[in-house]
Amino acid sequence: MTEQMKRWTDERIPDQTDRVFVVTGANSGLGLATTRALARRRGRVILAVRDEAKGRRAAAEITTELPAARLEVRRLDLADLDSVRAFADRLRADHPRLDVLVNNAGVMAPPRSLSRQGHELQFAVHHLGHFALTGLLLDLLSGGRDPRVVTVTSLNHRKGRLHFDDLTGERAYSPMGFYNQAKFANAVFGRELHRRLTAAGSPVRSVLAHPGYTATNLQTSAPVGLVKVLFGRLLVPLAQPPVQGALPQLYAATDPGASGGELFGPDGRGELRGAPTRVALSPAAADAETGRRLWEVSERLTDVRFAFPAPAS
Repeated sequence: MTEQMKRWTDERIPDQTDRVFVVTGANSGLGLATTRALARRRGRVILAVRDEAKGRRAAAEITTELPAARLEVRRLDLADLDSVRAFADRLRADHPRLDVLVNNAGVMAPPRSLSRQGHELQFAVHHLGHFALTGLLLDLLSGGRDPRVVTVTSLNHRKGRLHFDDLTGERAYSPMGFYNQAKFANAVFGRELHRRLTAAGSPVRSVLAHPGYTATNLQTSAPVGLVKVLFGRLLVPLAQPPVQGALPQLYAATDPGASGGELFGPDGRGELRGAPTRVALSPAAADAETGRRLWEVSERLTDVRFAFPAPAS
């Protein structure tokens, strides 16, 4: 880790004038902190939110502080692939390019439930919705200025694995086990996307980030039982605020030093808090065969195929 990187805060974000960002889950927590920081540096941010009323309140909160902020609120339900397609179609109609997609939204450890298309909810929101969204917007990103896809994973990706024989949890479901699977899928996807973009000679960078342990409503809005007590109450005093937890994804989205395929997280003990630094992806998440298999399953489940440019001869 360089001394320059160790001191990195949101004040070091380069000027983002005229760059266009999509931030999923932008109405609260890490997404709201990310949106505010990008708006402060004059980026144009599209708040992709499931609840438009909450999105408008978040945008109003930012514009009260930053009257010149350029914000749009658009509905996106990542648990519904029809909503993902509709969002992408509208965005393509209104914007000739996209510079950065921040795949941030998530849900944590709810009771077992299925998405509209019949997928386990956490896998659907964290991975399948973001996989589809990225594929449907890839051509807009390819024409962007220093284009990037930032996928937000978690420390918990190191505890996860893919239950390819039971992705819906029909046979055996545990809220945290399937949360870990979803965040593992984020990590596998981000690295596999990097491989494929590189092979195609695409200008788009796929970068990964995790926020360490950050206090957001993720820990209180969906978890039940012991998980809710542990993460929503007992451990909250140890957590850093969203403005700090968002730094790794902001670094991944804006800093010239963020290379494709890398993971950024906090530099403190256990990667729980601190300034952004390069951290290790789990060997299992970096495995190329796992990446290939997840990619093929994701294409089948979403019916989305990425239009990569032909490799240069």
